[in-house]
Amino acid sequence: QVQLVESGGGLVQTGGSLRLSCKVYASTNDFVYMAWYRQAPGKEREVVAVVFDGPDGSSTDYVESVKGRFIASRDNAKNTGDLQMSSLKPEDTAVYYCKVHSRLYNSAYWGQGTQVTVSS
Repeated sequence: QVQLVESGGGLVQTGGSLRLSCKVYASTNDFVYMAWYRQAPGKEREVVAVVFDGPDGSSTDYVESVKGRFIASRDNAKNTGDLQMSSLKPEDTAVYYCKVHSRLYNSAYWGQGTQVTVSS
């Protein structure tokens, strides 16, 4: 029904930038939200950014630790989303996941994750 494929992860030095992409393969582009999560070794998965789509337009929320450094966006026409990450820190090292919630299927779907490693 819905498949997500992330790309763009890699190794970067502290202060560097990376752009993650999430391609959604589905017969619908009507999602309640597209979210980015991350999970560092030994830690629980945490939400990083959420792009909501509602009747009044879209809005975006970020976890406090990435505000001012990360920008999440969506392109509904292309069924893709991006997470632009700047001023990266070693504590940003994690596997990053894309997640969407489909209005049509009333279900959430996850991508396979992409590794981001920030060296000090």
